[in-house]
Amino acid sequence: MSGAAPLSPAELRRRFLRHFPAAGTAIFLAALDQTIVATALPAIAAALGEVERLSWVMVGYLLATTLAAPVYGKLGDAFGRRRMMLVALGVTAAGSVACALAPSLTLLAAARLVQGFGGGGLIALAQALIGEAIPPRERIRFQAWFGGTYVLANALGPLVGGVLTQQFGWRAVFLVNLPVAAAAAVLTLRLRPPPETAAADAAREAAARRAFRADWAGLALFVACVVPTMLALERAQKLSAEALPFGLACAAVAAAAGVLLIRQERRAADPLLPLGLLAIPAIWRGDAIAACVGAALVGLITFVPVYLEVARGIGPAQIGLAMLPLAAGGSVGALAIGRLVAWSGRTMVFPAIGMGVAAALLAAVAFAVGSIPTGALPWVLGAVAFGLGTSFPVVQTTVQVAAGRERLGQAAASLQFARALGAAAGTALMGVVLFATLAAADPAAAALFARRVGGGAAALAAMTEAERAALGEALAGGFRAAFLAAALMAAAGAWLAARAPDRRL
Repeated sequence: MSGAAPLSPAELRRRFLRHFPAAGTAIFLAALDQTIVATALPAIAAALGEVERLSWVMVGYLLATTLAAPVYGKLGDAFGRRRMMLVALGVTAAGSVACALAPSLTLLAAARLVQGFGGGGLIALAQALIGEAIPPRERIRFQAWFGGTYVLANALGPLVGGVLTQQFGWRAVFLVNLPVAAAAAVLTLRLRPPPETAAADAAREAAARRAFRADWAGLALFVACVVPTMLALERAQKLSAEALPFGLACAAVAAAAGVLLIRQERRAADPLLPLGLLAIPAIWRGDAIAACVGAALVGLITFVPVYLEVARGIGPAQIGLAMLPLAAGGSVGALAIGRLVAWSGRTMVFPAIGMGVAAALLAAVAFAVGSIPTGALPWVLGAVAFGLGTSFPVVQTTVQVAAGRERLGQAAASLQFARALGAAAGTALMGVVLFATLAAADPAAAALFARRVGGGAAALAAMTEAERAALGEALAGGFRAAFLAAALMAAAGAWLAARAPDRRL
């Protein structure tokens, strides 16, 4: 759209009113799912057991979104982003129903894979739909509106999740997705391409369809790389000789698959992972920053509810309230910085500062985890999320501009891919650090922790005074290590942003 005449304010407003409701509702659904499920995790653990695998409820979803993001990006470029958005919404709805009906944690994780394979397309396709209709400089204003959507979804998620879990049980948090998905589908059906680019877009999609080749070998190798990696991380948290052989075998399989994946993507006619696109400095730096932010933020969203329930002893509804600053802080940061970028044209300076402050706050939380008042902790974590959120609009717009209009779908998908992969790895890594620290300090305390999460408040009441003291001491060490891991992830993102050129839009 760089060669086209500037759009008038009235035309921009009209396009906003046409495109944002559909794209915003799809992103609302994706954002709501993470926070509403995180609030229900303690109740899921109490109902289904297997507390050491609790993170798979989140990791399974994130793994599937990681796999799905590049697939939807390529299919959207070839077959139309509106059409693929409808497919993604249908798969998300089907996965939500399967989650609500799951009788065990293993089947719930499998259903989350289905749900995630639909959700993986929502954000990437929504961003691409806006990108094809709005010029880059004005696009940042739409990123700010997306930030507002995240604020609303992330604020409602903990509250609705806590109330639904307490009043109707944890299965209700999945069923609430169905009316939102239906509304997004109706709004998507109303979308039409911009008139000045409709013919060019149709010709581009037709050419992409003729050239499209499914990279099934790449997809299989990617699964063979990611899944054994997560299994190896799960085994690592046990710190036992019995778990070592299987963990090492998984790591070896993952490494071999990773090498073969790179070779396959270099020679594939239509690769799953666009290595040429990822070689562009602005894109790989933006993707790496997104991965660090996803790792820290989603890891916190996953484990803070468990910490509040187990260490601070508060119930689901109260957890929902306490999670509000953390869940909404990133979106508020994105909204504020989006406006600053649109006004100033500057980019990477904002996330470099914001993520650096977030890393420092997380380190402070780690060392004072046992002494921070329960009422103050959510607001400190909200400030952390605000700092992490300063990266959202910057990396999204930077990556899209670097990719160009003809590869908008792949660019948006690469960012979503990196964010989801980082979130999955970060969540798994925080789980490993937490459980491994507990097991290394006192295996009996680790068993008490599993009993406490699985049995709820009744399990705490049944413990002796000595067991409670041992559990409290172990929890302080375990969550200190987990918060330090999150601080390192945020610091890595701040370093990457500080090293990137601060280009003006």
